Amino acid sequence: MPVTAGTIGIFKISACVSDIPPISVADKKRRNERLCIKMDSVCPFVKVSRPDDSSGKKTGEKNPDAKSEHDSSGAPKCPFGYDSQTFKLGPFSCMICQALLFDCCKCVPCAHVFCKICISKFKDCPLCGADIEKAEEDHNLQSVVDRFIEGHARIKRSQSGTDREDSEHDKKTMIYEDTSLERGSFLMQQAMRALRAGNLESAMSRLSICAEDVREQLQRMGNTPELCSQLGAVLGMLGDCCRSTGDTVSAILYFKESADFLRQVPGDDLEIAHTLSVSLNKIGDMKYYEGDLDAARSYYSQALDVRQDAIKKPDSTIPSHVIDVAISIAKVADINRNLGNEDAAVTGFQEGIKILDSLALSNHEPGLQQRKLFVLEFLRTQLGKN
Repeated sequence: MPVTAGTIGIFKISACVSDIPPISVADKKRRNERLCIKMDSVCPFVKVSRPDDSSGKKTGEKNPDAKSEHDSSGAPKCPFGYDSQTFKLGPFSCMICQALLFDCCKCVPCAHVFCKICISKFKDCPLCGADIEKAEEDHNLQSVVDRFIEGHARIKRSQSGTDREDSEHDKKTMIYEDTSLERGSFLMQQAMRALRAGNLESAMSRLSICAEDVREQLQRMGNTPELCSQLGAVLGMLGDCCRSTGDTVSAILYFKESADFLRQVPGDDLEIAHTLSVSLNKIGDMKYYEGDLDAARSYYSQALDVRQDAIKKPDSTIPSHVIDVAISIAKVADINRNLGNEDAAVTGFQEGIKILDSLALSNHEPGLQQRKLFVLEFLRTQLGKN
């Protein structure tokens, strides 16, 4: 998968996070393929626990005594069957990437419609097998899809058992909302489908709409922790998309803005701390590639401070976060070595090894065990170079 994101929620994708200490540009590029750490990159609009947090509720667990806000006001119902909690394919979906059509094209002569970037990989229609003589842009259908996205989950209708008895002149009030969690989840769902299929332009389009919606909400409600965490996560994903396309300037801007919003969230949220530290590390990585080692160390150190503060809190010794701390220590140590500060580098490598040696993992956590062993191997190898 070409794009990563360290976010929060229920729509899980397999993401490779380049969160490892650099040695040299050539070594790091080779190592990135080996050091891909599997993370759960998920929707920031639904809060759940990380996979190794046994204290959290299970995904989708509801409070039976609590009534949904939408139960009383009337949840928006999509006439085409799309909703934020299911992975249904509808009439506006591309059958290749399974996301909503983006820059859609119609195959000639069979007339089946797909995203332009998706169908460009085929010579025969994936649906009917007919030879594709050419692919024509379908602006009319794309306009319909765009209008559908613009209106999805924006309208709530009050529900009443006497609705049908009301006269035409007694129409129920329709409440228009600029954004909602259901709308945010819907857009993130479509973006993640596009990401999995490698359709970066489609993903960035959906993420940009999502970010714009949250910004409008921030203007009305202020910088609430929930909205700041949502916008920070979405901006981080946009940064990942830009980095994948080689636009490092835009990527750094998105990651910086993401970090600014995530810093406004109370520090007792471990998942937010993880997302913030990943954004800071990604900025450090790009500064490292640019040759700005001092700036890289600054961002790596900020990420380390965030992670260390997070695990100091009571009941916060989650194994994945402890490993995150060891990784950040290794990144700072390695950049110190590149800057000629060997004593600080050796001290850092030793500290990282000590932390991981003291971390006990159960047999039910093979992924974390593999990650721990890999980071340990890296630390010991670097310490052996002293």
